[in-house]
Amino acid sequence: MSDVMTEAAGGLMLSIEDMHVYYGNIAAVKGLSLTVNHGEIVTLIGSNGAGKSTTLRTISGLLKPKKGSITFLGRPINGVAGHEIVGRGICQSPEGRRIFPRMTVEENLDLGAFLRKDKDGIASDKERVLTLFPRLQERIAQKAGTMSGGEQQMLAVGRALIGRPKLLLLDEPSMGLAPVLVDLIFDTIATIREQGTTILLVEQNALAALRIADRAYVLESGSLKLSGKASDLAKDPEVVNAYLGG
Repeated sequence: MSDVMTEAAGGLMLSIEDMHVYYGNIAAVKGLSLTVNHGEIVTLIGSNGAGKSTTLRTISGLLKPKKGSITFLGRPINGVAGHEIVGRGICQSPEGRRIFPRMTVEENLDLGAFLRKDKDGIASDKERVLTLFPRLQERIAQKAGTMSGGEQQMLAVGRALIGRPKLLLLDEPSMGLAPVLVDLIFDTIATIREQGTTILLVEQNALAALRIADRAYVLESGSLKLSGKASDLAKDPEVVNAYLGG
């Protein structure tokens, strides 16, 4: 889609309409509709089992919706294979990091470029990632499995960025991290957006997510409960009581 067409579409990047996703006979996502515009950070918040990670896995092509549509840059991506979705510009940093523990930091990063052939572009993107996460530069030849949880999270995000995504999907980037590292990860997410990457963020730390997001969707038991500007939802009594510790 040309830039002119994108602007004509009001900057819309991703659109999900009436999406239903099942695990066997169990409905994990029920009738979800959401949008992500160019340059935004949009966050999905909700408790465990609300359908947040399922939504990201379906956008990534790892799950197929039973009903509904997913459109990215004006083209439907329902049923498109995962590697093709990466090729179209959607990369994910998965829940639980999923790094390759016996491979070095550099080898893990190189895997993020598995669809790319532009050596100079890959090298410059790798440099960008190592500037964003100086800790990875220090650990570049180290086996990824020997690093701390925070360092592994940096690696998972960095690996996704090496795919040069137009849309970066982040699934629980702060899970299991010490508070000081949570702040660092969220500051870096804001920087990634400033550098031009649109972000869809799934996060249980609702307070941190709402602080950096433009808009938010609240999921409950697979259904959309609330949506709106992140700053408004951070003050919504229902959200405060349910997700922000009252």
